[in-house]
Amino acid sequence: MKAIADTGFLVAFANRGDAHHEWAVELAERVTEPVLTCEPVLAEASFHLRDVALVLAMVSEGLVREDFDVQANLGPISLLAKRYANRKPDLADLCIVRMSELHPRHSVITVDVTDLRVFRRNKREAIPIISPP
Repeated sequence: MKAIADTGFLVAFANRGDAHHEWAVELAERVTEPVLTCEPVLAEASFHLRDVALVLAMVSEGLVREDFDVQANLGPISLLAKRYANRKPDLADLCIVRMSELHPRHSVITVDVTDLRVFRRNKREAIPIISPP
């Protein structure tokens, strides 16, 4: 499976008390290669889980791979920030949208589809999403 991990997926996977934990674990069992993510997602997951070591373990064990350079993508991210300013996106959201542009065959794994159903990659394309039923 080729995918990009959003914060909610990582939190649901790691937190047994999360409403989407079972879904995230079942999905992670089908992952055959690391899902891609960005540093802002890793930072958010660490914050929500209050456990940096746990998030780093997801990286070191190969569930996720950080694969995004904010500095190299500053221009496109800034344009996305302006385009979606009314939604007040966070940096992780904007990076996920940009990663979806860079990896068009990857779906975004998320538990929160609210913004991702509105955001568009390449200005007009819906972002493919994998989310809980």
